[in-house]
Amino acid sequence: MTGYLSRLILSTLLVTWVVSSLVFLLIHLVPGDPVAVMLGEWASPADEAALRAQLGLDQPLWVQYVQYFGGLLRLDLGQSLYFEQPVSQILAERIPLTAYLAVMALLIAVLIAFPLGMVAAYYAGRWPDYAAMSISLLGVSIPNFWLGPLFILLFAIVLGWLPVSGAAHPLAWVLPALTLGTALAAILARMLRSSLLEVWHEDYIRTARAKGLSGARVYGVHALRNALLPVVTILGLQLGTLLGGAVITEVVFDWPGLGQLLVESIQRRDYPVVQACILIISLAYIVVNALTELVYAWLDPRIRLA
Repeated sequence: MTGYLSRLILSTLLVTWVVSSLVFLLIHLVPGDPVAVMLGEWASPADEAALRAQLGLDQPLWVQYVQYFGGLLRLDLGQSLYFEQPVSQILAERIPLTAYLAVMALLIAVLIAFPLGMVAAYYAGRWPDYAAMSISLLGVSIPNFWLGPLFILLFAIVLGWLPVSGAAHPLAWVLPALTLGTALAAILARMLRSSLLEVWHEDYIRTARAKGLSGARVYGVHALRNALLPVVTILGLQLGTLLGGAVITEVVFDWPGLGQLLVESIQRRDYPVVQACILIISLAYIVVNALTELVYAWLDPRIRLA
């Protein structure tokens, strides 16, 4: 297990370096001049040159890269061109809101998906299976940019139960989390059903039933644990998406998280903030993928022994 963890950590660090380098290079290929955006179209060339020198944008690209990577090693993400304050301070205000929304959406997804998937697999080919899969198909088919306004229309405007947008109200997280969680639940339910049906006819399931174990124990312990491997994969990837900030959902509900900050910063050509947001999203994927590997090794000893 020690060797497995060492290889996992080294590969994670390598991928992090590659991703951070790609983020820097790709951001500098984006059309648009942040100096022109900040000063306006009537600014003089002298003012533009002075601001460009102040921001370090007149330096060669490799010098900017060295300064950028040196700042990352010091956990210094630079200064926002628009807000004129440290990027880390801005992210410290936005990341907790996105993380909270992601956790609540994941909880909603699990609470919906596991009962649907298990019922569908247990009653495969019968009406509960068809009903559960129809619900999940509906969740997969509806995009977030349409489902979000539909929830707003129903729960906020018609029924008046929940706030429309923002994060000030204690229940403001419900609609965006429900929008994110519904789509994720549909994917998880279908994957769980398929995985349960695949393992249900394995030899160890027949052995457990031959030993006289109850159907609930065989289904809920032996079958479910072995069926979780592909579900963990989907869950890990989707959790990375949620932690990175579901951009469309945050914009629809005016949720002041990482996704909305990224969209606003792209419009303002605020390079340091855009770099930091993309880097955080990428790191969320990398970290969640590493944790998924660990959960894999815990669920299936063959992986760590290999």
